[in-house]
Amino acid sequence: MKKTEVRLRENERELYGVLMEPEGKKKYPAVIFSHGYNGSGKDFERMGEYLAQNGVAAFCYDFCGGSVNSRSSMATTDMTIFTEKEDLHGAIQYMKKSGAVDAENIFLFGGSQGGLVSALVAQEAKEDIRGLILLFPAMCIADNWNERFPKEEDIPQVQELWGMNLGKNFFMTLRGFDVYQHIGGYGRSVQVIYGENDPIVSLDYMEKLKTVYTDMKLDIFKGEGHGFSEEGNQRVVEMTLEFVRQKCKN
Repeated sequence: MKKTEVRLRENERELYGVLMEPEGKKKYPAVIFSHGYNGSGKDFERMGEYLAQNGVAAFCYDFCGGSVNSRSSMATTDMTIFTEKEDLHGAIQYMKKSGAVDAENIFLFGGSQGGLVSALVAQEAKEDIRGLILLFPAMCIADNWNERFPKEEDIPQVQELWGMNLGKNFFMTLRGFDVYQHIGGYGRSVQVIYGENDPIVSLDYMEKLKTVYTDMKLDIFKGEGHGFSEEGNQRVVEMTLEFVRQKCKN
C-alpha cells in the first residue's frame, strides 16, 4: 500500500487529504471518505488502509473549516454544508484525474454531516459516482437548525456547538432547505448503515430515505450509536469493500 499526502487548491482555499493506493500499476476502484462535524480525514484512514490492502484506492480528506483540527484551510465560521459540497466536488475531480484510479468506479462514503454532503453531491455528480455508502447520515441538520432558529433574526453571528464555532451563514444557507428534494435524483445503488441507539439522528430519517432512493439497502447495527465501536467499524469497512466489489463496472 502507498500513502500520499495531497493538497488541492479549490475555490481559493486549500484542501488537505491522504490518498491510499494498492500496490501495483493498474487502475483501481476508489472510495472518497467524507468525515462528520468537527471530525477529520483521520477518522476514516484505518478504513482507507484496509481498502487499499484489498485492492481499492481510498481518499480521506479534511473539509475546509470542517474542524478545529482541520489540516485544510478556512475558518470554521466560514464553513457551510455548501462549502463542504464544493470540497467534495474538488476531491472527485482530483480522483478522476489520478493515475491510480479507475474513473468509472468512484464511490462516495460519508459519515454523519459528511453523509449528508455526500448524498447531495452524489445527485449532482451522478454520472461520476458508481455507488454511495452513508454511515448514520445527518439528514436532520437543516430541520434541527431551522427549528432552533425559526426566524432569521434569531440567528446569531457565531454559534458554538460541540467545541466548534459556526458562523451565521451556516444557518442562513439552510433556511427552507429540504434535503430530500436534492438527493433522490441519484439513481444508482445506496448502502445506508445506522446504529439502533443513535441519539443524534432518528430512524425516521433513514426510513424516509427509502422513499427517495430507487435502489437502497438499510442495515441497522444493534448496540451502536452515532459513532461505532471498533467491532462495528470493522463490519462497516468489510461491507464497504463488498459493496464496491459488487457494484464496480467491469
